[in-house]
Amino acid sequence: MESSAKRTALVAVDLGAQSCRVSLLRWEKGHPKIKVMYRFPNGPVATQEGLRWDICRIFDGIMRGMRFCAEAAPEGIAAVGVDGWAVDYVRLDENGGASADPFCYRDERTQEAEKKVHQIIAPSRLYSLTGIQLLGLNTLYQLYADKLAGKIPGTAWLNLPEYVTYRLGGQRVAEYTNATHTQLVRLGTQEWCGEIFQSLGLDVSNAPRIVPTGTIVGSVGGDLGKLSAFRDTKLIVPACHDTASAIAAIPASGEDWAFISSGTWSLVGTVLAAPCVSNEARRMNFTNLGGVGRSICFLKNVNGMWLLRQCMDEWEERWTAVSLSELVQECEALPAPNHLIDVDDPPLAQPGDMLGKINAQLRRAGRPAFSPEGREIPLIANTIFHSMAKRYADVLGSISAITGKNLKRLFIVGGGSKNSLLNRLTAERTGLEVILGSTEATTLGNLAIQMAALQGSWNDATGVAASAVAQWAEKLPAPSFEEVRSRETV
Repeated sequence: MESSAKRTALVAVDLGAQSCRVSLLRWEKGHPKIKVMYRFPNGPVATQEGLRWDICRIFDGIMRGMRFCAEAAPEGIAAVGVDGWAVDYVRLDENGGASADPFCYRDERTQEAEKKVHQIIAPSRLYSLTGIQLLGLNTLYQLYADKLAGKIPGTAWLNLPEYVTYRLGGQRVAEYTNATHTQLVRLGTQEWCGEIFQSLGLDVSNAPRIVPTGTIVGSVGGDLGKLSAFRDTKLIVPACHDTASAIAAIPASGEDWAFISSGTWSLVGTVLAAPCVSNEARRMNFTNLGGVGRSICFLKNVNGMWLLRQCMDEWEERWTAVSLSELVQECEALPAPNHLIDVDDPPLAQPGDMLGKINAQLRRAGRPAFSPEGREIPLIANTIFHSMAKRYADVLGSISAITGKNLKRLFIVGGGSKNSLLNRLTAERTGLEVILGSTEATTLGNLAIQMAALQGSWNDATGVAASAVAQWAEKLPAPSFEEVRSRETV
């Protein structure tokens, strides 16, 4: 298997809430080289029925990127793996296609569903059953929102990355790490929690079977399968939850490190061998997400670069486009703000009028609001960066207290790792050694999992071995974006 993986290429598809990427790994003179072959923007679409994802557009972009990969890899492609954001799902029609565009997790429909679910199953019971943080965006509440809206209960569903894999020719499955994020998996197992399904009147037969990370679930078929590069291509589910793939790519061992997977969300946490559902963990709403090799990603969701992105979109609409790199540079010269904001204030998780929501929070606290005029843009950004760093420090301090870990190192991966100011503020606030990982850590983890699976580093119960994935990840170079610029205008 190892020699086959070295001779032929691999493809990693990474679905992001703001952009999607299709990357190709090829072997050149015995060394792996990775290129992002196609990247296209993504974002939810406001419709009369709510906030939705344009699933046809997403899938068409993936197909286009995979054709570019086929053109560039005459030696053939050994495997394809798809990862992406968690919790959102596609309901299937009778032909296996999407019955409708899937809802975005930021849609407000789950607010009422969350209240109703908690009236049926107490939050403390939900946490003891699943170990998953109570977040209205979780699949559990979305499925119940469907029920409240009178959606047909007899339709099967798949989380987004697994839906793409299914459409490419794979089986209907839920990969373990992504399944845990639904808040429907029984803690410490790889099985759906029957008590939750039964209590809420949800049909467990509509849920796909759960498989371990690294499982081969079929071969590329359809029109792609007719291309010579894809004729013998396996479909492998990596850690379909993008954060789990990114964490798998961190070259760390021991018990003294934590991570921040920094992007639209900031996932702040550490890796544990077993779940932690202590009273303090429940009180502080920490989550126990599945990791590679059945490890546990013990973490907390923190509102990430979403806040600034929303503000930048508003500034561009009102005044002019703002360069993130220039904005960071301007903020570097500013003093610390007099007042910080609570970046996890629930209204800030909803799209639209971000500056208005920030100002409303400041007014409630008796603090001066920002001027709506463009001249205060750097001051607003500076406040967001300082507030995020403080929140990181608070969460990491809680992790140390709850787990007993003596944290010394902090690995930051994802797009936010490029933010020099935020990284410096985080180091100052936490007192930890900050080690910057790849901005494309998710892609590296995805590919490393495929390599480990093809190599045969496998256990029927736990899937690919985390140690084998880490070894492959260390050998992989940062992806090159050379090809992207020419493809974006095709």
